[in-house]
Amino acid sequence: MNTNSFIAHLLGALTLAAVSCTPATVTHTLVEVEAPFPMEPIGVPVFPDRDFPVTDFGAAAEPDTDNTAAFAAAIEACNRAGGGRVVVPAGEWNSGPIHLRSNVNLHLEQGAVIRFTDDPEAYLPAVMTSWEGMECYNYSPLVYAFDCDNIAITGQGTLSPRMETWRVWFARPQAHLEALRRLYTMASTDVPVEERQMAQGENHLRPHLIHFNRCRNVLLEDFAIRESPFWTIHLYLCDQGVVRGLDVRAHGHNNDGVDLEMSRNFLVENCTFDQGDDAVVIKSGRNRDAWRLDTPCENIVVRNCDILEGHTLLGIGSEISGGVRNVYMHDCKAPGSVFRLFFVKTNLRRGGFVENIHMKNVRAGSMLRVMEVATDVLYQWKDLVPTYEERITRIEGLYMSDVACDEADAVYELNGDPSLPVRNVELRNVHVGHVKEFFKRVANTENVVEENVTCDRLGQ
Repeated sequence: MNTNSFIAHLLGALTLAAVSCTPATVTHTLVEVEAPFPMEPIGVPVFPDRDFPVTDFGAAAEPDTDNTAAFAAAIEACNRAGGGRVVVPAGEWNSGPIHLRSNVNLHLEQGAVIRFTDDPEAYLPAVMTSWEGMECYNYSPLVYAFDCDNIAITGQGTLSPRMETWRVWFARPQAHLEALRRLYTMASTDVPVEERQMAQGENHLRPHLIHFNRCRNVLLEDFAIRESPFWTIHLYLCDQGVVRGLDVRAHGHNNDGVDLEMSRNFLVENCTFDQGDDAVVIKSGRNRDAWRLDTPCENIVVRNCDILEGHTLLGIGSEISGGVRNVYMHDCKAPGSVFRLFFVKTNLRRGGFVENIHMKNVRAGSMLRVMEVATDVLYQWKDLVPTYEERITRIEGLYMSDVACDEADAVYELNGDPSLPVRNVELRNVHVGHVKEFFKRVANTENVVEENVTCDRLGQ
């Protein structure tokens, strides 16, 4: 098919979709979720029974075919028709960034593999996103949605980016650190977000794999992920959604499994995470950007998930300036090794709050700490940028119960800030087979309740 014929084919398909399909309203099912706090039923989108195969828009599972335009045309047609499924059949499909629109379910049939290019130029122009809690314009995420309603990725297929360029970008040379310094300075001095253009030169701020920004009614279901340039699944300022049945494996730098940031009313269930960083992470922005947005991350339930490898099973922070409340993880397993099972991390620049966080009925292998609270976590930022303003994070109401681990360096270590101690921490029915270094350390913490917290052996 020559270029003119191909363009005519696309325009004809778009016109046909726009005029011959009767738009239908996306409906919702409600998922009731039990939690130790009030939890609204979560609305899950149900899409019209209408399919838009990407092959109808010129896509081809061929090594030399770039399917970016065909995917975009199918998504546009689906959106204009009132919603449905954009279907990716079995095969290996090369693509650049995929931008979802409202009422679109990107459905990956069994055997479908989307192979995203690792050419940074393909992810321009820059889009509004964030980097470690600071808003900016950066390379487009590989799958991106902004201000959309009723969006989904479903099916038995796989998202598998090419990684050669991104692996080079994992390093943090001086040019990258200088870019982080500039972004931090802009965010700390209220430079408008549209002026924070970071997809330039040697900045090398890698894109997210999936980044949904300011979206409502989200469904991520059943597909697999194999590697990621940066954070793997990032749900940012989103309201209402379900993440279920995913098989996620990504062992690169900053490869968190799922990051929920300033989002609310989410269920994460029946997923497997095999990560090079934290597995399930709850965040709420960094410093002045989060204070401006003033949106806590709240009402999050995580259940029946397996963490094969990761730094932290449940991480809270360290981007935490908007506050985190009402998180419940239960009936999860981490049979291998993690650094920490339950980790709250912040520092004197963050402010915000952490309250009412629950972990129950977890089985795990080995780790450094079963529970830890650290209030001085600054990573590379400690010496890279100054402290513009000090705000201490209020931390209270951390609850762990019915947890069994094979071994740990320590059961728990709680280090609050002397000016605002951590309050109301409960550990009940926690058992560790072998505690190798020390049982517990507690500083600047009030009202720690320990009930039936035991080990079989203490020391080497």
